[in-house]
Amino acid sequence: MRNDSRLSRMLHVLIHMDRQGERATSETIAGMLNTNPVVVRRTMAGLRDQGYVRSEKGHGGGWTLARPLEEITLLDIHRALGNPSVFAIGPADDQPDCLVEQAVNAALADALREAEAMLLARFGQVTLADLARDFDRRFGASGRPPLQDEG
Repeated sequence: MRNDSRLSRMLHVLIHMDRQGERATSETIAGMLNTNPVVVRRTMAGLRDQGYVRSEKGHGGGWTLARPLEEITLLDIHRALGNPSVFAIGPADDQPDCLVEQAVNAALADALREAEAMLLARFGQVTLADLARDFDRRFGASGRPPLQDEG
């Protein structure tokens, strides 16, 4: 099963947008993510609808942050992306009348619910500013000259 990397990718984009401090076009973001600008616009629209980014059309337009990173949590972005499933594993439904499958599914469902609640609570505690500070620390320790980090 393929991982849903939208959360990671959007966090990446938002931190770059903050650090670059200028409008980012859908084409620029698409190049950064190796995807199509239409996919970027559709994904960013969800963030815009929740008030995390703004968009301006036309020449000189593009995407900008609508809030400081300190006011945005991982949970906020997760929700703006439509609350995608956080786990690739789940119950089987091959034999719904099988009592073994029912027992297994009940145990899995309880454990997954508890794990998801813990994970989402943690997402609510981490701001994008926390991630940006970690980036700044890593960048400073890397010895790279300014503007070398492109990805």
